[in-house]
Amino acid sequence: MRRRDAFALPLLLAVAGPAAAIGLPPRYGATVIRPQGAPERYEFDLGAALQRARAENKRLYVYLGADDCPFCRKYEAFLDKNADALLPHFRKEWLLVDLRSSLKVQADRLRFRIGEQSWSYAEFMRHLRDERVRQLVYPSVWLFDGEGRTLMQMPAGTGTFETVPEQLEILHLEN
Repeated sequence: MRRRDAFALPLLLAVAGPAAAIGLPPRYGATVIRPQGAPERYEFDLGAALQRARAENKRLYVYLGADDCPFCRKYEAFLDKNADALLPHFRKEWLLVDLRSSLKVQADRLRFRIGEQSWSYAEFMRHLRDERVRQLVYPSVWLFDGEGRTLMQMPAGTGTFETVPEQLEILHLEN
């Protein structure tokens, strides 16, 4: 590397700034699950997370975000900004699971696995009796008990989870 280039690189990095973080903020300690089978199908295996939830007597907060989703970044920034108020509530009863996807992944390629059972997105939503079955929306959140049963019907997409009181209502399962 030439001497001039050695000085230019740190300057370029300083001007460019850090890249925007993708996914739930690290201090939340979420288990990141990356899809298997890409690019033909994006299958997320929730089995180990459910086993851990049962073992620790906790609930699962499952977050589906997309690496190229501006609304996901908005929600993740909200969580990061409000971590002091929210983390004690998350840590008390919840295990966080961060499913990493992309906006290019349409519902027909998205799958969820628990044990031997694998469901397409639509099948998974019907299995959960989730009213959002008609469309895939990023971000999405599901709340499960240790057996994988839905604890609360959740909103999805932009305009949700925008205040600390709203997020606390969700964590306390208040409708």
